[in-house]
Amino acid sequence: MANQSAKPSQPTDANISPLRQRMIEDMSIRRMSPGTQRSYLSAVARFSQHFSRSPDKLGYEEVRIWQLHLIEAGLSTTAVNARITALRFFFRVTLNRRDAPEMIPLARAPERLREVLTPEEVARLIEAAPGPKYRAALSLAYGAGLRVSEVVGIKVADIDSVRMVLRIEDGKGQRDRFAKLSPLLLDELRAWWKAARPRVYMFPSRMSAFAHISARQFSRACQVAAARAKLGKPVNPHMLRHSFATHLLDAGTDIRIIQVMLGHKKLTTTAIYTRVSPKLIQTTASPFESLVLKQRPPR
Repeated sequence: MANQSAKPSQPTDANISPLRQRMIEDMSIRRMSPGTQRSYLSAVARFSQHFSRSPDKLGYEEVRIWQLHLIEAGLSTTAVNARITALRFFFRVTLNRRDAPEMIPLARAPERLREVLTPEEVARLIEAAPGPKYRAALSLAYGAGLRVSEVVGIKVADIDSVRMVLRIEDGKGQRDRFAKLSPLLLDELRAWWKAARPRVYMFPSRMSAFAHISARQFSRACQVAAARAKLGKPVNPHMLRHSFATHLLDAGTDIRIIQVMLGHKKLTTTAIYTRVSPKLIQTTASPFESLVLKQRPPR
């Protein structure tokens, strides 16, 4: 059995196979991001290596065996589905097998409540950041509800202090949008800019002013801040985005506005946050309250 953790070889343009080139072209035509393309190519390569055969010589039965192997290897539902989604694309688009979505099912992920921080915990986390760069980055993640990739990739030129918006370029689904820039958040970003004078990216890498910090670096800084703040629970940067949405909902913001602010394509995605808002539940009157009941008879 092939080692599932082994990295697939990276062919050069000179020896790249016609099949791989075809898949790259299929993804490029659909304007899929470079990160998604790398992930899909890697998933198909691992699938092929597992059976020691070209992927176009494999069928749905091998996909089923591969799914079971990934599950038995202990991968999470999300990780398994990410690999299987790549195979769906390969079979449906590159091999033109239109029944792939039906023949290659995705695992059903358990629906769990999303972890959020209280406003007080968010403040403690930001104050405990390991340095002004990460204080500004954590402030941005919460203050504008941005994804991790959007935080680390934001440029100085994306901050519009006249219209008080942030330009988010090439967000999820390759959609551009504007995010809200509040006065307090602008103060935090300005304080960092005055201290470091970043030229291109707001949060440049130490290696180059023309590269930004990685998502992993940002996640580590968030974990350090959580430990310093003694929050007593694991914290990741995406929890700040969840908290941003939940706190807006608690404040009575229309869910359709939250949808736009988060950059969600579907309202059903935003509606997930209604499940994690205790305040929304507390302030919603039960229909029982409107019942007119006769007085209970004495015992």
